[in-house]
Amino acid sequence: MKILVTGGAGFIGSNIVLELQKDNDVTVIDNFLTGTQDNLKGYDGGILDIDISQPFDLDEKFDAIIHEAAITDPRFEDDKETLRANIEGFKNIIKLAKKNNAKLVYASTAGLYGNGPVPMKESQKKEILSAYGQSKLEMDKIAEKHFKEMHIVGLRYFNVFGPREQNKGRAASMIYHLSNQIKANKKPRIFKHGEQKRDHIYVKDVVEATIKALDAPSGIYNIGTGTATDFNELVNLLNQVLNKNLEPEYFDMPYDSKTYQADTQADTTLAETQLKWKSRWSLKDGIKDYMEWIDEDENKTN
Repeated sequence: MKILVTGGAGFIGSNIVLELQKDNDVTVIDNFLTGTQDNLKGYDGGILDIDISQPFDLDEKFDAIIHEAAITDPRFEDDKETLRANIEGFKNIIKLAKKNNAKLVYASTAGLYGNGPVPMKESQKKEILSAYGQSKLEMDKIAEKHFKEMHIVGLRYFNVFGPREQNKGRAASMIYHLSNQIKANKKPRIFKHGEQKRDHIYVKDVVEATIKALDAPSGIYNIGTGTATDFNELVNLLNQVLNKNLEPEYFDMPYDSKTYQADTQADTTLAETQLKWKSRWSLKDGIKDYMEWIDEDENKTN
């Protein structure tokens, strides 16, 4: 199958590319705003440096498109650009998918549930906390209008962590940031009093779900584990995996409820029934695998 992956040099995109290329002909689009060539070590296909938020056209034909490209930092300073780039980029990708009669799978987000009730269901009322969340909600609304005329699947990723996220900077996972602090023998810093919860999902689970979406019915599905873990327990797990015993350092929450999502937890019923997918990695096993990958990557670099 010929597959185009937008944002293929980014965190989730690169993991998808490296898995897909084992059995498919994969082409990457990335404008390298946050993605990097380093994420694509081992990839032997073509890379197109294109800003998909601007009009573009490709003569090459594709059977499927996986759309991961976006401005993903919820605290990106230019809200208007986040909305413009993400929404216009999505419209351009839909146009390309229609031209190719290609299947389309795209990244949405659990961020648009805001501080709504948990476990979070796809149908519940949305609560937008950022321009990023607003852009993804608009994308979902656009997708819904095309469900009957094309294969289009939106995946509301929960809190993804794992290899190749380091270039996301401050938007990288808490697991990435806290592990770096612990490995440096510094107290892991978390908001008072560590009671905020996250549905942490390992990127290898996300890759599997995204690939399965190529054969799922059109729709929008939560991609999470269904389990919420508070930051205190996360610190405990990281200490176990890294063989440390560092107490957390608490600091005041700098955000209010209008911009900060306190708890996330996915209801995964639709993903299980429609995608035939369920997460396989426990949080501890995912962290252990991730830390081993980091060690191996650092050894290769050195």
